[in-house]
Amino acid sequence: MPQVVKIGERWVGKGYPSFVIAEIGINHNGDLSIAKRLVDVAVMAGCDAVKFQKRTPEKAVPPEYRDVIRETPWGLMTYLEYRHKIEFGFEAYAEIDHYCKEKGILWFASCWDEDSVEFIEQFSPPCYKIASASLTDLPLLAKIRSKGRPVILSTGMSTLEEIEASVKFMNLDNLLIAHSTSTYPCPSEELNLRVIQTLQRRFDCPVGYSGHEVGLQTTYAAVTLGAAFVERHITLDRAMWGSDQAASVEPWGLMRLVRDIRVIEKAMGDGQKKVYKSELNARQRLRRSQ
Repeated sequence: MPQVVKIGERWVGKGYPSFVIAEIGINHNGDLSIAKRLVDVAVMAGCDAVKFQKRTPEKAVPPEYRDVIRETPWGLMTYLEYRHKIEFGFEAYAEIDHYCKEKGILWFASCWDEDSVEFIEQFSPPCYKIASASLTDLPLLAKIRSKGRPVILSTGMSTLEEIEASVKFMNLDNLLIAHSTSTYPCPSEELNLRVIQTLQRRFDCPVGYSGHEVGLQTTYAAVTLGAAFVERHITLDRAMWGSDQAASVEPWGLMRLVRDIRVIEKAMGDGQKKVYKSELNARQRLRRSQ
């Protein structure tokens, strides 16, 4: 039986409700007030955690992209300048940390470089997320592992052999694996949700789903396939500027998603066929004696 992992005060894994993560990522566009509104949306919907992304621009942006000019809401600027524009510093994250504690929701981040791990560690996160792009970055994996916290490993744009190598490097202790396809937004025919079960058979740890599709139906399907956790990007408005907005879920959609996941979990039952008390009157009235 796959092991369970504790994130904060929540057990994640077989036998427990799906751990629902609202991925704020960089959809705040560097605006702390938007970040707080997105936290409010996640709390209102009943999510278990929100997730951010943290980068040290000089470390995370390849040299060949740093001086590329990009159109942004703040005008034309280099890609490196843009990355700095949307990064929160210590004061902003301290405010996020205080706000999430006040609202009673967990928060953590995917760190894209080793300096970012040290930065986020200042806030004692309940876990770390390794983005799909970083799955083969062994120095980063080692840095995250050294903190001794639960780790969610995302597997988009990866072969099974690459996943196996990273899992072997990390070891399974306190590890969770997220099936994902790194296309934004992702067409339904490329979601390949049955890989959730492939990973469950291959690895003795909780396996979940990180989705970038439009709509909610396929995330429900992931839950029925046994996803121990689900993660979806969230936004205030899919028409907002930003690379991840179109593949994100708006507030009312997030509320429906969490509500319906909880209904599905109740409806799945335990697999043991039984006659319920609510059926007895109909059974007595309608079932003919043999």
